[in-house]
Amino acid sequence: MSQKSSLKFNPDCRDCPRLADFLDQTSLKYPGYHARPVAPFGDRDARLLIVGLAPGMHGANATGRPFTGDYAGILLYQTLYDYGFSNQPESVSSDDDLRLDGCRITNAVKCLPPQNKPQLDEVKHCNHYLRAELGDLQGPAVVMALGKIAHDAVLRALQLRLSAHPFGHEHVHQVSDDFCLIDSYHCSRYNTQTRRLTTAMFGNVFKRARQILDGKESLVSL
Repeated sequence: MSQKSSLKFNPDCRDCPRLADFLDQTSLKYPGYHARPVAPFGDRDARLLIVGLAPGMHGANATGRPFTGDYAGILLYQTLYDYGFSNQPESVSSDDDLRLDGCRITNAVKCLPPQNKPQLDEVKHCNHYLRAELGDLQGPAVVMALGKIAHDAVLRALQLRLSAHPFGHEHVHQVSDDFCLIDSYHCSRYNTQTRRLTTAMFGNVFKRARQILDGKESLVSL
């Protein structure tokens, strides 16, 4: 069970000029940071794919691992551990002993965007990587989108109409014969501190995902 990055990823990608320039600037300001495209992390045989927005400045952009080193990762990795997808409840660095079981984490945009806000053309430029990752899933599987941008990116990768599957927290969308899409508010500091997303709400999304993966809820019935 490999924890290495997907081969369908280019660590030297510079397809988005604005993002490439920003990474160059970031690397000069923080020479110890990863400051490159951030690869997916986790089990290559995953049946749960979590899709975030983009690397954070002092999180994945610094460490080189999704959701590692930033506030959002605190809740995410604890919840993964609580529902049996991880061997430990926190992700400290890219070379710690953390392993994901049956789960992989990626982002809709693989490079750090200025102000944490990727532009639509950048999401679209990066979408072919996500399409490849979705193609690797073995059903029955679950794709969990953290936020609307990630939700829309998944639908674009599947060439589905966005209007046919509106985003909504805890909404489940049957998007193929092999997997469904589950929505959650992003586990960002803003969402958790304003209680738009609580620990219980986030846990409920993972509970539903676990039920589907364990065969306690049929994809056909969704």
